[in-house]
Amino acid sequence: MLRRDTAMKIYTRTGDAGETGLFGGGRAPKHHPRIGAYGEVDALNAALGWCAVVADDVLAGRLRREMAALFALGAHLATPADAAPAARARLPRLEAGGVAELEAEIDAMEARLEPLQTFVLPGGCELAARLHVARCACRGAERAVTALASMENVEPQALVHLNRLSDWLFVAARAANAAAGVADLPWLPDRDA
Repeated sequence: MLRRDTAMKIYTRTGDAGETGLFGGGRAPKHHPRIGAYGEVDALNAALGWCAVVADDVLAGRLRREMAALFALGAHLATPADAAPAARARLPRLEAGGVAELEAEIDAMEARLEPLQTFVLPGGCELAARLHVARCACRGAERAVTALASMENVEPQALVHLNRLSDWLFVAARAANAAAGVADLPWLPDRDA
């Protein structure tokens, strides 16, 4: 347990003028693409937590695994390239096997699903709808991280992981509908329009 005199304060007032501190030193405006990138990753993490509260134990565990990976990614994104080596050494590792694990889980879920015949609309059961919201948050995080990567160095595996995670969330939503006995909502556009 933290002693009261060592606990972190929630408010610091250091960001009141529109800047925030970066890991390893330095400050950046809150509208900087670096801040946007780890902010979108944080929003994705919150969406995964929202999914986990209604998921079964297996899926909740997988979601928490991804939440931990995203927290590590956020730490990397919050660390500028010119951060002190000591600060960079304290960063959590980005797990190299995460993408392969997601792909294996996608393949396992898809093996139990009817093949896709059309695009599907977000929705179905509550868990599937939440997973679709998380998928959209994942795509937003991916866009923000690629924007940052166009300006500054970002670990390539971070982009691959976010791309695969959005695929995983889509298939997990379909699997949630199947487990609940709810059909996916097909997109059937009015072809005469």
